[in-house]
Amino acid sequence: MKVRTRFAPSPTGFLHIGGARTALFSWAYARRHGGSFILRIEDTDVARSTPEAVQAIIDGMQWLGLSHDEGPFYQMRRMDRYRQVIDEMLAAGTAYHCYTSKEELDALRAEQEARKEKPRYDGRWRPEAGKTLSPPPAGVAPVVRFRNPTGGVVAWQDQVKGRIEFANSELDDFIIARGDGTPTYNFCVVVDDRDMNITHVIRGDDHVNNTPRQINLLQALGAPVPRYAHLSMILGDDGQKLSKRHGAVSVMQYEEDGYLPEAVLNYLARLGWSHGDEEVFSMEQFVQWFDLDHITASAAQFNTEKLNWLNAHYLKLADAQRLAAEATRRLARQGVAVAGGPDVAQLAMLYRDRVGNLNELADALHPFYVAPRPKAEMAAQHLTEAAQKGLHALRERLAACDWQAAELGLAVKQTAAECGLKMPQLAIPLRVALLGMPQSPSIDAVLEVLGRERVLQRLAAVLSA
Repeated sequence: MKVRTRFAPSPTGFLHIGGARTALFSWAYARRHGGSFILRIEDTDVARSTPEAVQAIIDGMQWLGLSHDEGPFYQMRRMDRYRQVIDEMLAAGTAYHCYTSKEELDALRAEQEARKEKPRYDGRWRPEAGKTLSPPPAGVAPVVRFRNPTGGVVAWQDQVKGRIEFANSELDDFIIARGDGTPTYNFCVVVDDRDMNITHVIRGDDHVNNTPRQINLLQALGAPVPRYAHLSMILGDDGQKLSKRHGAVSVMQYEEDGYLPEAVLNYLARLGWSHGDEEVFSMEQFVQWFDLDHITASAAQFNTEKLNWLNAHYLKLADAQRLAAEATRRLARQGVAVAGGPDVAQLAMLYRDRVGNLNELADALHPFYVAPRPKAEMAAQHLTEAAQKGLHALRERLAACDWQAAELGLAVKQTAAECGLKMPQLAIPLRVALLGMPQSPSIDAVLEVLGRERVLQRLAAVLSA
């Protein structure tokens, strides 16, 4: 049996963290077993589905690198297929027309609730041997209901939660097509899973209650039942269900916030799954290790600190050109052009160990391209009379200095000694004068990458102020 998994989001919003984890696990399982990963867009909620949300899902998948083998398939383009199956079920007697009005259903529900019974359809239009049905009322567009088994149980061995079973008596004859002919969610999912030969359904545990209905439908259609793995919910840092109040709601928000996709993937992989004590691993390693047996049945808790730690780790491993491209793009958003300025890749390597995300990297590089004016308080603290005297002397020495880091560092040391200053008493004011801040990487490296002309200009501007 060739493994075939699917990720089937509804395009009623962005690709969120929970959906991304489902996609990752489904993708990894298919890759682990040499199978196929299918992307399916469940867009039958016409009122809420939007092209923008579809694109956001696809963009999020592409950014994470979760490439699909087939699709994307769109349910709205498969309406003829759904209607064909509904007609087949009506002919086979596994589905039937129901003419119960909304008012009748409301009254039925009220009566059941008054008797403290579970509200459910009472099967009044269900054909049975020896049962006489009323003539269809005029002018009523019937829904189509699935003829659910009335006895026994529907059960499955969930790959995460273990054995789950429901009594069929608890499942009423649910609607598979509305009065206007449009099919319902549970029906479309079943037809799609059958037609696409899905072998493993990995999804959130909010779908557990849908599963018995879908299994019964699959069996009524004579289709094989996939193996199900229902992933527990993700909680926020505060232990509550992950929601908008916890920060990023879209996977692409993490891109916007300066995270690397490999850091997000590595973090998502550890949300409810483990391989011993391994915390940091590549996607190649993850695919080799991934199985369904090591997914925990308990809720996973999102830990922003750990994600930030992973992101900083992967930044330290990123190559110069990639970091330069990301920093350039983010600086451009700030209206800063790097053309003609210091080498971005060289700067990125200076700062990659000092920042936690790509936005912080861009912010750190900003003063190399736009000469800052030290704030008055900072200037008063660091650009003292003694420091300015040292900076004047240093500027004269730098004007004739060989522009190499070693020579530049020596020039700063010699100037400090001649002016009776300790090294920090000159190096910190120099950083403030050049970058508008008292901290930076090694001052000789900063001088080298800024270049002679910029260094001399910025020193002159500060000393003449």
